[in-house]
Amino acid sequence: ITCPGVVLKDKQELYLSVFVLGQYKKTECVPAVFPLFFQERLLFEKAFANIVDPGDLVKLLEFDTAVLELIQLIPPVGKVLATYEENTRDFLFPDPKLTHGRRGLEREILMKRSPCFT
Repeated sequence: ITCPGVVLKDKQELYLSVFVLGQYKKTECVPAVFPLFFQERLLFEKAFANIVDPGDLVKLLEFDTAVLELIQLIPPVGKVLATYEENTRDFLFPDPKLTHGRRGLEREILMKRSPCFT
């Protein structure tokens, strides 16, 4: 995660919280120095027992929301520095981009900073 020109005032570690398909996972904590590098994979699995038509699955994913939050471990509960929300279909299957790179391994998203992150 990059945030050019920003130095964090608080030095507590950060992690990325991810909520997809009704499941919540978080990364390991990293030092509070940009750029942040999360060198891990989060696995989300879900079976859709009553779905037989792929079009129905697409509709279901469009009504679900994927949420990512960048959180700093500031007591007592942590502080959300930035968030990203998108329907799960577009998050999992983004439109093709004109940039080069291996599909699925590199993604660019723009997180929205929270009011407390100046």
